[in-house]
Amino acid sequence: MRLLWLFAGLASVGFGVLGIFLPLLPTVPFLLLAAFCFARSSERLHGWLVTHPVLGPPIRDWERSGAISPRGKKMATLSMLAVFGLSVGMELRPTILAVQAAVLCASGLFIWTRPSA
Repeated sequence: MRLLWLFAGLASVGFGVLGIFLPLLPTVPFLLLAAFCFARSSERLHGWLVTHPVLGPPIRDWERSGAISPRGKKMATLSMLAVFGLSVGMELRPTILAVQAAVLCASGLFIWTRPSA
């Protein structure tokens, strides 16, 4: 089972690092998932990830107080608006747009009600 957690953690770190460079791929959720997986598979990798100078601060903020940085909140909101704008531009059906709008609004509400780091 530890091997499965380790693989999931490594894959999550990979996706998280890709998210740094790809604007619509979320970085922090993948890093939080990686920290969760590493906590169950490798203390050494968990410690490395949490203390990493670039990747660690958002994880520590979340673990300490469930906080999201103001910059992170703004970037998440801009990404959600970009995705919704793309959907509108693709002329998706109104039903799909309504469901997407509801999910994005709920996600935005969750993000903006978290404390700031």
